[in-house]
Amino acid sequence: MKIPRGLTGLELIKYLKPFGYEVIRQTGSHIRIQTTQNGQHYETIPRHDPIKIGTLNNILKNIAEHFGLTKEELARQLFG
Repeated sequence: MKIPRGLTGLELIKYLKPFGYEVIRQTGSHIRIQTTQNGQHYETIPRHDPIKIGTLNNILKNIAEHFGLTKEELARQLFG
């Protein structure tokens, strides 16, 4: 599955809600989110419009590793 281009930081956070991610703080243009599903995990999401594709790939890779999924499986669940 292809990762959508032009995704904003706020849109990504909405997509991650089913995985238990919640905003815990914001410093400048960066938003810190966390989940306690499958153990505790933190991620920093830039509040950019759009998120650069390399940054988005890295965020998705980290989240996929936390949940024991491949990046493609995660993308299918999020955007499929």
